[in-house]
Amino acid sequence: MKINRELIQTRCQEIADSLERLEKIKSVTKDEFLKDRDLQDIASYRLLVAIEAALNLCYHVSAKKFKKVPQEYAECFSILAEGGIIPKNLSVRLKKMARFRNMLVHMYWKIDLEIIFDIIKDNLADLQLFSKAIITLL
Repeated sequence: MKINRELIQTRCQEIADSLERLEKIKSVTKDEFLKDRDLQDIASYRLLVAIEAALNLCYHVSAKKFKKVPQEYAECFSILAEGGIIPKNLSVRLKKMARFRNMLVHMYWKIDLEIIFDIIKDNLADLQLFSKAIITLL
């Protein structure tokens, strides 16, 4: 089975769109972020969209290229690292992001907003690197 070009392009665009919105939040201080519920909502939603898109891409490539379906979200990135699609160190960071996604979805009331802010400040490049690696498969 072939990789779905349209799916790859659409999900990578979703990541890019979300990262663009999240980049704007980088210009505010942590204190400003923690006081602004609208920024918190935008950040949480856009982070969730970007991570979901990355997971969707990961599952698609795992199934089509390696004929493997991961048992859990985080495992998906390990499959791509083992297959040489992404570096192992990027896989480790993306697995943490996938676990954080679970908290965003299932335990949003327990989310530490400082962690969201730190992810935006320090880890958005990981999603961009992932997207670039997947685009090279087209």
